Amino acid sequence: MLYAVIMAGGSGTRFWPESRAECPKQLLDLAGNKTMIQATVDRLAGLIPEENVLVATSARLAEAMREQLPQLPPQMILGEPCKRDTAPCIGLAAIYLGRDDPDAVMAVMPADHVIQPTAKFQEAVQQAVALVQSSPQRIVTFGITPTYAAESFGYIQRGAALDAPGGEAPAFRVSRFREKPDAATARQYLESGDFYWNSGIFVWRTATIMDALRQHQPDMYERLGRIADAWDTPERDAVLAGEFEAIKPISIDYAVMEQASDVAVIEAPFEWDDVGSWRSIARLRGSDDDGNTVSGRHVGVRTTGCIIRSSGDHLIATMGLEDCIVVHTPRATLVANKNDEESVRQLVKEIERQGLGEYL
Repeated sequence: MLYAVIMAGGSGTRFWPESRAECPKQLLDLAGNKTMIQATVDRLAGLIPEENVLVATSARLAEAMREQLPQLPPQMILGEPCKRDTAPCIGLAAIYLGRDDPDAVMAVMPADHVIQPTAKFQEAVQQAVALVQSSPQRIVTFGITPTYAAESFGYIQRGAALDAPGGEAPAFRVSRFREKPDAATARQYLESGDFYWNSGIFVWRTATIMDALRQHQPDMYERLGRIADAWDTPERDAVLAGEFEAIKPISIDYAVMEQASDVAVIEAPFEWDDVGSWRSIARLRGSDDDGNTVSGRHVGVRTTGCIIRSSGDHLIATMGLEDCIVVHTPRATLVANKNDEESVRQLVKEIERQGLGEYL
């Protein structure tokens, strides 16, 4: 049986002040008329039954997820007691699904990507499932053909071509994974034609990923095993909280992918955007004749190349602004240079340092 695991526990600090602790970016409608998590679930319709869609999030966001996703069974919103990065998240989801279906196949994806068209995405997932079925210990990921020398993405270097049962997209053995490069290295990757951006989307059997964690992350595997043993007992919550908190935070790339031997990459036939910062909103929503991307009420004079967002009836009025980000919310307002938006994370840390956590 095919299941989806949607990782939805991130904080999205680069989208402050809209993205906050109690309402991070996956719960916001940044890229369309639906929130990021709603769009991700909708993308699976017709491919994976709703009762097979598991959302892995933080415990404090679980109820908000249930409110936004009433079509999912409540027990398929899995709340983690604390943040421990993607490998523990995936491991917890694997033991949860494996309890009732030891032969489950998992399609794992983040909650905050924009992917289109849906039909191409679903075809690619079906192709990945076929690749897993043809080699049960195989791990399959999706590579995004790079369009520029990005320094903010991890990369996948492809190896020998593979027969690709069940689909038309090219598939290759993975030669190696590479972390986020510097500018010169990113240009080399782009020019070689052998590298993809790492999409962070995977397909594998639950048994395969658990075996990989057993081999490469034995302490994590043992703690997940204790959580699984306690799941149907009165001690479940206490064991989950204690054992999960004791797991070392680590990404799935470091924990498994860089060490696995049978990994395939499918050249993604769909368009992909990781919606990583305010500038991505301009790419996704488009701009007016002055180069401004506006959501909400705005009146501007000599205002060009800006991203402007407001809520409710609040009016943002600008004069003589160029390449700025202006985001108004009821609790806080951000005004920033559009070309220095990476500093939003630094700003969030400074707000926290000054004891103003109620604004985060």
